[in-house]
Amino acid sequence: MIKILMVCLGNICRSPLAEGILKSKLPSHKFTVDSAGTANYHVGSSPDKRSIAVARKYGLDISNLSGRQFSAADFDTFDYIYVMDSSNYNNVIALARHDDDKGKVKFILNEVYPNQNYDVPDPYYGGDEGFENVYKMLDEACSNIAKSLI
Repeated sequence: MIKILMVCLGNICRSPLAEGILKSKLPSHKFTVDSAGTANYHVGSSPDKRSIAVARKYGLDISNLSGRQFSAADFDTFDYIYVMDSSNYNNVIALARHDDDKGKVKFILNEVYPNQNYDVPDPYYGGDEGFENVYKMLDEACSNIAKSLI
């Protein structure tokens, strides 16, 4: 079983969307996909209603997901850890215990734009259009991840 973790700041906007999108592209008997936030703001919370709405628009239901905080133990559980932006990257890398941990952490948009370390913008303070744009970015990245793993 290959285990993949999506990480953003609060685990209510970008990473639950990425989790839902990637889950829809991979066979569940071979892959586990989860998400977490680097901050503890929304532990136990459902995804943002706008993330739920844009996912639903594309046939995905992420309403049952629950926010949790990233921990160093996630390095032991997951094979791949995809971060949404440079702040998430720095926060996750700060918890890495050795080079093997660091080697698991990747910028998700590097799956579309290799070695560019582009950020997925946080749509939290914007309108619905930001969630739509983030969905499209994550869908393309997750398609490339799925192609590389299947």
